[in-house]
Amino acid sequence: MKKEILLISLFILFTSLVNAQQTQIGWVKSSKGEGLELVQVLVKETGKGTLTDSLGRFEISIPPSGPLTLQFSRLGFQTLLKQVQWDGKEVIVTLLSLDTQLDEVVVSGTLQEVSRLDSPVPVEVYKSSFFRSNPAPSLFESFQNINGVRPQVNCNICNTGDIQINGLAGPYTMILIDGMPIVSGLATVYGLSGIPQALIDRIEVVKGPASTLYGSEAVGGLINVITKRPENAPLVSLDAFGSTWGELNLDLGIKSSLGKNIQAITGVNTFWYDTPIDNNQDGMTDLTLQKRFSIFQKIQMQQKNGKVFSIAGRFVTEDRWGGEMDWKPIFRGGDVIYGESIRTDRWEFFGNYQLPVKEQLNFQFSANGHKQNSYYGDVFYGADQRIGFGQLTWNKQLGKNQLLAGAAYRLTYYDDNTPATAESIGVGNSPFVTHLPGVFVQNELKLAKTQSLLVGIRYDYNSIHGSIWSPRLNYKISSEDKSLIWRTSIGNGFRVANVFTEDHAALTGARQVVFEEELDPERSWNVNTNLVKKIYSDLGNYFGLEGSIFYTQFSNQIIPDYETNPNQIIYANLDGTSKSQGISFNFDGLWANGFKLLAGATLMDVTLEENGIRERQLFAERFSGVWTIGYHIHPLELTIDYTGNVYSPMRLPLLGELDDRPEYSPWWSLQNIQITKGLGEKWEIYGGVKNILNYTPPANSIARAFDPFDRGVIFDGAGNVVATPENPNALTFDPTYMFAPNQGIRGFLGVRYTWK
Repeated sequence: MKKEILLISLFILFTSLVNAQQTQIGWVKSSKGEGLELVQVLVKETGKGTLTDSLGRFEISIPPSGPLTLQFSRLGFQTLLKQVQWDGKEVIVTLLSLDTQLDEVVVSGTLQEVSRLDSPVPVEVYKSSFFRSNPAPSLFESFQNINGVRPQVNCNICNTGDIQINGLAGPYTMILIDGMPIVSGLATVYGLSGIPQALIDRIEVVKGPASTLYGSEAVGGLINVITKRPENAPLVSLDAFGSTWGELNLDLGIKSSLGKNIQAITGVNTFWYDTPIDNNQDGMTDLTLQKRFSIFQKIQMQQKNGKVFSIAGRFVTEDRWGGEMDWKPIFRGGDVIYGESIRTDRWEFFGNYQLPVKEQLNFQFSANGHKQNSYYGDVFYGADQRIGFGQLTWNKQLGKNQLLAGAAYRLTYYDDNTPATAESIGVGNSPFVTHLPGVFVQNELKLAKTQSLLVGIRYDYNSIHGSIWSPRLNYKISSEDKSLIWRTSIGNGFRVANVFTEDHAALTGARQVVFEEELDPERSWNVNTNLVKKIYSDLGNYFGLEGSIFYTQFSNQIIPDYETNPNQIIYANLDGTSKSQGISFNFDGLWANGFKLLAGATLMDVTLEENGIRERQLFAERFSGVWTIGYHIHPLELTIDYTGNVYSPMRLPLLGELDDRPEYSPWWSLQNIQITKGLGEKWEIYGGVKNILNYTPPANSIARAFDPFDRGVIFDGAGNVVATPENPNALTFDPTYMFAPNQGIRGFLGVRYTWK
C-alpha cells in the first residue's frame, strides 16, 4: 500500500511539473526559405536555450509567462532579436546571411557595385567588426592584422609611416575614401590618422596595379575606405578607450535628418598622448606625442527619380613631436635640444552625383588641401599641397556586355621649401602644377553563366611626362553554386613620384638628399591568379580558403640609395628591374559553437637587379603571417579575441661597413588579447593587453642618439665620416633604421555605445 501511495504521489508531482511548462515551437529559415541548422535560440530573460535541428525546427519549454525575447544567432548570419507571446503558437523567423567577407558588395575592382563573388577582380573585404577585435587609435595601425598588408613605421622619432602591400613601399599603395583618391602625396605619410572609425562600414583591398581605373599611384594596390551610408548608420555610436601609456582616443558618430529626403552622419575623432616615455633608455621618446582632432560630415540627398547625391568633408589638425626627453616647444627649430615637430592641417571635400537621367551617369569629385609646418631638429620643412579631381562615368548593359567608360581630370599643386620646387638657377621658387587628364573604358563580357572576361584600357596625359597607357585583362570562372572561384589577371600601373611628399627619410636632416637625374614615371606589370573555395559542413560550420600567386615587375623604379654614401640619400630611376613575387593564403573558419579563426600567410621575394647585381630590397620581409582567433560565449555575452602577426627578417639601411648594427632584423611578432562584454543591446565594455610579448627593436636602432646634431662627428674633405676613438664605427645620427614600433606592452580599457 505504501508503494502504491508513493507511485501516485510521484505521478502527481511529475504531471504538475509538466503542466507548469509551456512548450514553444518555431522555425528558423534563410533568406532563400531553407531551414537553418544549428541556430542558437536563447530566451534572454531566463538564459535557457536550444539549437535548431536539420530542418531549422526548435522547441523550448519553460514556465508560462508574459512576452519574452528570443535571440537567434549563428555565425555567418545577422543576430536577430524577436519578442514573442509565450502562447504555444509557432514562431517563424528569417536570418540574413553575412557569409563573412564573401557575399559583400564591392566597388573597388570595377568601379561598379557588384557582389564579391561575381567580381572578376579579387577584392578582400574587411567589415568594421573585424577591426574591433584589436582596436587602434588610427587607421594606420588597424591594418596590422590584414594578410600581405603591413603598416611600415619609417622613423624612430616622429613615428610617421605608410602602408605596404606585398612588400612594395607605401607610395605604391593608393588610399581612397569612398572611391576618391584624396589620401595621397603628403597624406600618404601624415594623413592616415584621424579618419573616424565609427563611420567606417568596410575596407576593400585590391592587391596589384589598378591604374586602368584609378590612374597614377595605384601601382602596388589600393585600399578603399568605405564610409557608412546614412540610412544604415546607427543614430549614435561611441567608442572611447585609453591605455596604460596614457593614450586617450574617442570616436563619435551621430546620424541626423535634414528633411524627408536628406540624411546626414557626423563623425568626430580625437586622440591625445602627452606622456614622454623612454623605456629603451636611448634618450629619445619611444612614442611620438600627439594631439589630433578630426571631424567628418556626410550628407546624402535622395532625388525624385531615386538617384542619389552625396557630399562629404573632413578636417583634421594634428600636432606631434618626438625627440629628446627634455624637448619643449621653445626648442622648436633650434640646435640645442633635438626634436621633430610636425604640425598638420588638412581638409578634404568629395562627393558623388548620380545624374537625373535614364542612363547611368555618375559624376564623382573631390578636392583637398594639406599644409604642413615641420622641423626636424633645426631643418625646416614647410609644404602646401592642393589636389582637385573630377570623374564622369557611364555604365551601360548591352546584352552580355557590361560597359563602363569614363573621363577624369586631376590638378595637383605642390609647393615647399626644398630643392624640389626651387628654380633651376637656384633662386626663387617654382611650385609644381601638374595637369593629368585621362579617359578609360572597360567591358565585362559574360562568356557563360559561370565565366566572365574583363578588358580595360586607360590613357592619361601628364603635363610633365606626356602620354601614359594602362591596360588590364581579368578572367573569372566559378562553379554554378559559386563555392569555387578562380580568377586570373594581368595589368599595368604607373606613378609619378614626389620624393619629399612620400619619403620621410628625405626630411630628417640626417642625410643630404641627392638627385642624380630628373625622375621619370615608374611603371609596373603585374600577373595574379586567385582561387577561392567555400565549404559548408553538415554541422553548420563554415570554412573559406583563398590562395593567390602574384608577380610584379617594375621599370624606372625610384629606390632610395642609402648605401653608396652613408651621408646621402641618392634618388634615381633604377637602371635595371625590380620584382615582387610570391604566394599568399587566407583561411576563414566559423564554427557553430561560437569559435572563429581568421589566418593568413604570405611568402614573397622582393628584389632589385642593377648592373648585374641582385639584392633584396630594404624593409621587405620574406614571410609574414597574421591571425585573429575569437570565441563568443553567448549566455554570458562575452567575446575573447587573440590577434597577432609575425614577420621574418628584413634588410635594414646601415651607415657603412663599420656600422656594428645587424644588417637584418630578427623574427618579430606583435600579439594582443582582448575581452569584450556585452551589457544589454546598446553597451559593451572591452579591455586587454597589446604587445603581450613586449617586443621592441634594439635600443641602438637610432645611431648616435646621444649626438643628434653630429657635434662629435668628424668629416673628411669629401664629406665622409672619419672613424675616431670617440666614434669608432664612423656613424652619424640616423633614425631610419626602423622596422617595428618602439611601443612595448600596455593595457587598455574601453567602452562602446550603439543606439540604432
